[in-house]
Amino acid sequence: MYPELNTSSSAAVKSEESQSQIPPKLSSIEIREKFLSFYESRSHLRYKSASLIPQDPTILLTIAGMVPFKDIFLGQNEAPKGNRATSSQKCIRTNDIENVGVTKRHHTFFEMLGNFSFGDYFKKDAITWAWQFLTIELQIPRERLAVSVYQDDDEAYSIWKDVIGIPQNRIQKLGEKDNFWVSGPTGPCGPCSEIYYDFQGGIDGAKETEHDPVDLEDDERFIELYNLVFMEYNRSNDGSLSALKSKNIDTGMGLERICQVLQQVDNNYETDLMLPIMQRAAKLANTEYYQATDDVKKSLKVIADHARAVMHLSADGVKASNVGRGYVLRRLLRRLVRHGRMIGIEGAFIQDVLKVSMEMAVSAGFGNVKERESTILMELGREESSFLATLERGEQMLQEIIAEIVKVGSDSGAALMISGDDAFELYDTYGFPLELTEETALENGIQVDIQRFNECMDAQKKRARAAHETIDVTTSEKLSEAVKTAGKTEFIGYDTLYEDRALVKSVLVSGDESSLDQIVEEGQNARIILDKSPFYAEGGGQVGDIGYLQTNSGAMFSVSDVKKIGDSWIHIGEATRGSISLGEEISAQVDPKLRRRTRIHHSATHLLQSALRKVFGAESISQAGSLVDSNRLRFDFNAPRALKKKELREIESIVNEWIYASFDTRVQSMTLDEAVENGAIAMFGEKYSADSVRVISIGNENCVSMELCGGTHVQNTSEIGGFRIISESGIASGVRRIEAVAGEALMEWAASRDLIVTELSDMFRLPADEIVGRVAALVNEAKEASKMVEKLKKEVTLMKSETLSVKVKQICGENGVIKGSVLVSRLDAGADSDALKSAATQWMNKLGESSVVLLASNEKSVESGEEKVVLVATAGKDALKAGIHCGQLVGKVAKLCGGGGGGRPNLAQAGAKESSKLDEALNLAQIEIETLFLSE
Repeated sequence: MYPELNTSSSAAVKSEESQSQIPPKLSSIEIREKFLSFYESRSHLRYKSASLIPQDPTILLTIAGMVPFKDIFLGQNEAPKGNRATSSQKCIRTNDIENVGVTKRHHTFFEMLGNFSFGDYFKKDAITWAWQFLTIELQIPRERLAVSVYQDDDEAYSIWKDVIGIPQNRIQKLGEKDNFWVSGPTGPCGPCSEIYYDFQGGIDGAKETEHDPVDLEDDERFIELYNLVFMEYNRSNDGSLSALKSKNIDTGMGLERICQVLQQVDNNYETDLMLPIMQRAAKLANTEYYQATDDVKKSLKVIADHARAVMHLSADGVKASNVGRGYVLRRLLRRLVRHGRMIGIEGAFIQDVLKVSMEMAVSAGFGNVKERESTILMELGREESSFLATLERGEQMLQEIIAEIVKVGSDSGAALMISGDDAFELYDTYGFPLELTEETALENGIQVDIQRFNECMDAQKKRARAAHETIDVTTSEKLSEAVKTAGKTEFIGYDTLYEDRALVKSVLVSGDESSLDQIVEEGQNARIILDKSPFYAEGGGQVGDIGYLQTNSGAMFSVSDVKKIGDSWIHIGEATRGSISLGEEISAQVDPKLRRRTRIHHSATHLLQSALRKVFGAESISQAGSLVDSNRLRFDFNAPRALKKKELREIESIVNEWIYASFDTRVQSMTLDEAVENGAIAMFGEKYSADSVRVISIGNENCVSMELCGGTHVQNTSEIGGFRIISESGIASGVRRIEAVAGEALMEWAASRDLIVTELSDMFRLPADEIVGRVAALVNEAKEASKMVEKLKKEVTLMKSETLSVKVKQICGENGVIKGSVLVSRLDAGADSDALKSAATQWMNKLGESSVVLLASNEKSVESGEEKVVLVATAGKDALKAGIHCGQLVGKVAKLCGGGGGGRPNLAQAGAKESSKLDEALNLAQIEIETLFLSE
């Protein structure tokens, strides 16, 4: 059931006496199933793990088991039948990434077992069931458990002591920092109680008396297993607490931690969740995990943890990039690859360890991993290859830095040191671990500025933590209250665009967050919830409808957007005439022209996806996002490469053939399993009800398209009129984007293009079919002219620089010996940086190794017409011994002129905006250079 585990070093095995109290071994699959079955038998609805990409746009990644239920806790969505739920939720946290592999229990990816109550049972049942699960279901001896409670939570303390029967010394009262859960500065909050496992075996194992309080902060002895949050208060702006009308339970037990306990191993990594991955990586490194050094073990642990993380992120549709979730994936993968190289694994290897991780995930029931197996391996393999190339560039950069430092240091006699900024750039940009930089530097007799490196690292950590490690359940208390008060909005917009008897159930005037409003006055922006609405609320890639609401008295509210929160439709807009009150009966009208154009684009998007899969292969294409509005459609999809022009035209042709075939559109409701069995495509990352889904089929006997979709569509493809792809581009690694137009939008697009062609034809006095050839000829002529201009610029600059000999100044010491030559001057010939660099280098070669040349020029921008200052400095190696640093020199001059820049000690360039200050800045630079030569 699980691999052979080495328990020789386990903290769980302390003595022969304590061994008799060790609970029976269970695999992770058995533990997960026992937990879910236990609570399922207590009327909890079992939920599959939600995606790591939350539905809530305010949260970057799913970081806790309660995230998928946030809208239920807020009252924005209905609770499951019975108001109870249980799940094993996959989670990602990266705020303590540096501790992964270092401590026994830190991870980026983990599973959180949880049971939840939405206004149903509370403390007594939550505590009793948690205790029963641990002591009866898992057979953990009660002597091995201890608990903590919030210092003022006498109710929980009493339940643990009097109902459960735990000795007083094993119940610790802790403060707000440890045992009081808050969602934010205001909003839902409450005390919590935590259950700990004692590796020393309680009174029998530790030889304690009931009067000796246990120290739960002893990490070697205790591990926190189960956290029970009692969500019973609401915190107001003034900090006061008031009781919630509906008290909730939110619990969490880390699967990795309970596996460590029940599998009797020294740390979470040596459980069956990660040990097979570490063993595979160890084999690739020609070692064996249990015989490896501590440093190698650390790297193997990082590889195992990060392999699980990137696999599940990729399975849930995250693509590597430099922002948001994509950056999290990229960072984890690069750390994984780095640690592989650190233990001697050569070349690409992550697919090997991913295959082990994927096999385990599929066995554990993560079906999306199996479905996307080839995509995961392809995308992460491609990212690894790209990073390996980046690493090579990093190695080259490090060698260049070392060579420069050695050159300057050997000439000047100064201490050799790699700057902290350079070391951090190597780490952050090129994936170079600090240890490798230090090791390489040491081999060359060079130190690294560790203090500055740590400063850069701390700054990055602060930015990362500030970005996405909290769950905001207090986004708008007023909006949450409005949704609760209004209840469900009946959507009637599939059948009609007009409703003459809708009731205003809630009014929220923008800017007033104190309480729910009774009325929206003319000129005010507001959000209105109705009991029924023909307006489509934004979802599934389709934008919300636009239109108006009108009262019987003629008051008007212009609707600019519609959002959905739970089952409520939020009509966003402005009162343009009169006022609308809570409880008033109104008419609601959707703009028919915009809805028609939007549904045309939505149906065209379905046809586009089918055509893409037909041309490119269904296995190679998967949707990554979409946007459908009245002006265009945008379709993002995963693909291993860009589409060729020929393929785009073929896709376009197929879609238009289906349009002209006048296929009917059919709308059906069926269970999710039935839809998938019939071949319906689901939008990746969307949440669907298992009981009933809406299926859109296009085609006659044989469907050309079948998708799960809640959007609006044409009744027949002939309504689309025509389809045209207007662009195809890459938006991230492995993600392509097609933009297209259809129907009226296509006619408008074609008319604008026709106007351009007509104007060009008139301008060139040529037939339309000869314009391309003429433009191509002009482009070639312009390129040649540009090359000639650059050549002439350089020649003019060099010629003008020949006249600068009178400005060369020789610096002599007290005994008349020439210490160096300095040339600081303007060359206002419109010279660019390349021309200045050539001139400066030519003069430095003339003046010799003890010379410094600083040249400046005003260059006019072609785009803006504004002048900008260009600076170039170069110095010989003897000048460097005097302390000259060209990068610092041009940086100072540029700063005085409102700019910046820098570079190497022997060659640098910079730019600035304020040419009026250039002469003054050059004079100061001249003085500084002379001072450095004379002080040598």
